[in-house]
Amino acid sequence: MPSVEQIRGTIAILDASDRSSENLDEESPIFLLAAGWRSGSTLLQRILVTDPNVLLWGEPLGEMALVSGMAQMLTRLATFPDLSRRWDANDELFSSLSTSWIASLYPPGKDLRVGFLALFNKWLGDPAHERGFKRWGFKEVRLGAAEALFLHWLYPRAKFVLLARNPYDCYRSLSDSGWHHLYHSRPDIRIDSAAGLARHWNRIALSWSELPPGFPSVLIKYEDLITGGVDFRKLESWLGIRLRESVALSTFVGSTARRHRLGWCERLIISREAAAGMLALGYS
Repeated sequence: MPSVEQIRGTIAILDASDRSSENLDEESPIFLLAAGWRSGSTLLQRILVTDPNVLLWGEPLGEMALVSGMAQMLTRLATFPDLSRRWDANDELFSSLSTSWIASLYPPGKDLRVGFLALFNKWLGDPAHERGFKRWGFKEVRLGAAEALFLHWLYPRAKFVLLARNPYDCYRSLSDSGWHHLYHSRPDIRIDSAAGLARHWNRIALSWSELPPGFPSVLIKYEDLITGGVDFRKLESWLGIRLRESVALSTFVGSTARRHRLGWCERLIISREAAAGMLALGYS
């Protein structure tokens, strides 16, 4: 999986190569990142889009691990020899291409960021704006801190809403639904067991502690979401939108859990695989 430490190192090198006065991107997307499936991400997504100016896409090509793949590429770049020199802009070279060593000729580092940015703007931003939405973003259940850092590198004005639910309840809901076709990354990494879901949940939950101080994120627990424990006025003020949470909360969509409690074996598996993340987020 993408490494937070390595991706921060790569971004620092790429940013150092950017000596232009190019303005930062003016888009301010909202990224809803949940710790796995059945965490209440769709409910919170529906709450956030009660503002008629906001559109959050739902896990766009999530199973293809597109965002994770891009973040992983930046992680691998941290191991590239002489990376800072390769990304440095050397405009003088372009006046003598035919007589220079150009076998490894790279564009400046800033152009890689601009290229990534163009993909997301054209793929997700423009279709939202064309439909009349001023703000856009997406919700995902597969992305951790490394991917969040990557997205924040592209969009410095972005806001991140992190969502967690007790992993026992996540698995109970998932298991009772009868779903057996979930993938972190299709077709290689399939999530179809208590251990698989718990590891996935634990990885994401623990990664959030690696986000740097001041990172523009807020953590919400599903348990607070459904019991009135979320200050939506504070949330909407921070996001810069207007919410009508009662509209979304008044409708149940996608409820699947039938059992009141998991069996002891399932609880044992999840408690072992997700122990560190549960401790970090205050779940018992």
